[in-house]
Amino acid sequence: MKATLWGTRGSLASGGPDTVRYGGDTAAVEVRGATGEVVILDAGSGIRPIGVQLAGSPARIDILLTHLHMDHIQGLGFFAPLFDPSVEVHIWGPGSTTIGLHERLTRYLSPPLFPVMLRDLPGVTLHEIRPPASFTLGGLSVRADLITHPGPTLGFRIDSSECVLAYLPDHEPALGAVVFPDAPEWTSGCDLARGADVLIHDAQYTGEEYQSRVGWGHSTFEHALAFARLSRVKKLVTFHHDPGHSDEMLDRVMTEIRKSHELEFELVPGRVGLTVCVD
Repeated sequence: MKATLWGTRGSLASGGPDTVRYGGDTAAVEVRGATGEVVILDAGSGIRPIGVQLAGSPARIDILLTHLHMDHIQGLGFFAPLFDPSVEVHIWGPGSTTIGLHERLTRYLSPPLFPVMLRDLPGVTLHEIRPPASFTLGGLSVRADLITHPGPTLGFRIDSSECVLAYLPDHEPALGAVVFPDAPEWTSGCDLARGADVLIHDAQYTGEEYQSRVGWGHSTFEHALAFARLSRVKKLVTFHHDPGHSDEMLDRVMTEIRKSHELEFELVPGRVGLTVCVD
């Protein structure tokens, strides 16, 4: 199984000379299974180039949406396979306690926000996930459960026969904790991430920034490290970078972390174009 990062930014797309290396597009990760499965995690602005390079193949694509904030679905209407009747596109995501997934997505994929209606897209099938949930996509087993983030938000754990990828891009496990990290059984998302070969996790804020953003649903760099340590993962990929964090600033943070921490896992800065072999 391989995971390629096409969109790593959080909250707002922020392309420009200061975000070239880490990337300015919002959340989109392409996962390729060993037997040909194509699974895309979230549909931020980074999903558009995925659709370009997938033109003409494969016959089926599955898109797993963690939640429906705009930075995670804003690229959906620009994903070329949605308009190809020869391709089955299956979109998986959470509903809410009052409104289903179809109605929630239709609010975006309809005028005045978008010129094309969701109902007019050929070959699209919606699957509403009711967590906790488990399902299979070819040779991949997927588990989904609610994690701490405003609105119904899912984290995903993807298992192949040989490896595990955990994806928690918008996550505030420290919310409400007197001391963080708490015990694993009391920590949001820990069951999904436990023992994963690769964990892609929210690392949006510095500690100072977090003080005025408690409850916004995101982690600091230190929270991401502590969560990875608690979950006993092998590799942590930082993700959902703040739109105000430049390449230079993120490089500096990564350097400081490596100098000041003895890490039990491999730390990988989440950069656009990065391909991680999950094995």
